[in-house]
Amino acid sequence: MPDPNPQALEFLLTRRSRPAKTLTTPVPDREQLDPILRAALRAPDHGKLEPWRLLVLERPALRRLAQLCGERGEALGIEPEKITKGRDQFGNADLAIAVIEAPVIAEKVPAIEQIYSAGAVCLQLLNAALASGWGANWLSGWASHDRSFVEKGLGLAPHERVAGFIHIGTERAAPPERPRPNLQEKVTWVSQ
Repeated sequence: MPDPNPQALEFLLTRRSRPAKTLTTPVPDREQLDPILRAALRAPDHGKLEPWRLLVLERPALRRLAQLCGERGEALGIEPEKITKGRDQFGNADLAIAVIEAPVIAEKVPAIEQIYSAGAVCLQLLNAALASGWGANWLSGWASHDRSFVEKGLGLAPHERVAGFIHIGTERAAPPERPRPNLQEKVTWVSQ
């Protein structure tokens, strides 16, 4: 017989990411962040490979990334609006965690499953932050896919990639509710 956890289910049914631009200080300190990070690392991981790692980015590091984002955007000829959006993602943030895909050569675990595991870490981290009462958002953006940016700005090895940046902080104001996916449109029951 199942042992239900109605509070956890209610959280999952009502969870809502908070736009990163609405997050401000205070942000969790190291002690407050510890259980959030521990929860993230409990993500599904086929083969127990742990094909990911986390970089906790504090304000000075985020300012440095904002500047690098602007420089890289200009060098790449990216549209000014996209450069501003990318720069603001880092420059206006007070805390973000970069989830890094760090694939492991494994005969029995395909690379795609390791990528999924890194995505699961992102979602676990996002949900753990929200469940802890913080506002949080999962972002990526063009800079997270630019090799020069991630190698110079984050020190990634050639085989590593950014799965996402999870921004965490105090929410200035709750965003308005928005429509959710329709269960009947998104779920198909297959009986045979």
